Amino acid sequence: MKFYPPGKLPASHLEKLLTGYHPADTRVVLGGSVGEDAAVIDMGDHYLVAKTDPITFATDEIGWYAVNINANDIACTGATPKWFLATVLLPEKATTPALVDDIFRQITTACAEMNITLVGGHTEITFGLDRPIVVGQMLGEVEKSALVRTGGAQIGDTLVLTKNIAIEGLSIIAREKPAVLRNFLHTETITALANLLHSPGISVLKDALTATAIGGVHAMHDPTEGGIATGLHELAHAAGVGLEIFADSLPFHPHCEKICSTLNLHPLGLIASGSLLLAVDTTRAPEIIAALNTAAIPAAAIGTVQPVSAGVMLRHYDDRREPLPTFSRDEITKLFE
Repeated sequence: MKFYPPGKLPASHLEKLLTGYHPADTRVVLGGSVGEDAAVIDMGDHYLVAKTDPITFATDEIGWYAVNINANDIACTGATPKWFLATVLLPEKATTPALVDDIFRQITTACAEMNITLVGGHTEITFGLDRPIVVGQMLGEVEKSALVRTGGAQIGDTLVLTKNIAIEGLSIIAREKPAVLRNFLHTETITALANLLHSPGISVLKDALTATAIGGVHAMHDPTEGGIATGLHELAHAAGVGLEIFADSLPFHPHCEKICSTLNLHPLGLIASGSLLLAVDTTRAPEIIAALNTAAIPAAAIGTVQPVSAGVMLRHYDDRREPLPTFSRDEITKLFE
């Protein structure tokens, strides 16, 4: 019998499930689709954008994670996150009043930071869990003319990436496996890596708002589970295009490659929330990058959108090309086996 490993359901299986399914409600503008992380519903004069995502890896700030991760996917549609619901599943024989209070505090604090309202949810102590799990649901709004889709990338577009690669992955490793890192990193460095969750942070709401204010943004995507490589493949699949990625322009966090090399992880497949991937009109790319940098959000051009026949390729400085790696599961799962 075949068993899937922890992580996302394989894209091929997900696509098989979704193929042929058509929402009965004609107001559904965008439903379930591989590469698209939020649903869009026509509410008349505007669109309602809906998203759900669980947090299963991080534990010490799981409520804060849940709000930010779900808000990111709303932001990637050009929408403003407005309302949040949370299903909080708690482990038996390990749930204290203090734990419950702390998760609630994290959720409400994160909501307040982004002017999001917590409107409901569900809590329970669940049989068989060894850690809390929070499943978030975020709703947002966007003007119809401002909607952006992951599948909106156009041939000739410039690919732009904000911040550094694997901010989230490095923060999780530092928070969950500090003893492992102490074998080759100073305590001060581990503390700084753990704080990446907040500085520069895993939110891309400001990134998205800054870029879309300039114009010329055709697609946005939040590379999360499966890392930047999976995010790029998802964008290409959703848009039906190929990509050429400039390997030497990829902005890895200064400690990313060393940590990944030491722990036998591939940096391109390490969970990467905190970076925003954009496909933008090439003529507007310099202006968008400049606006992001002015807003204290580092940004760089990392590639171009190509015809689908070109595939999704990494181009090295010596003009050598190779397929961008694919990952059946996030690299960080290796540390939790």
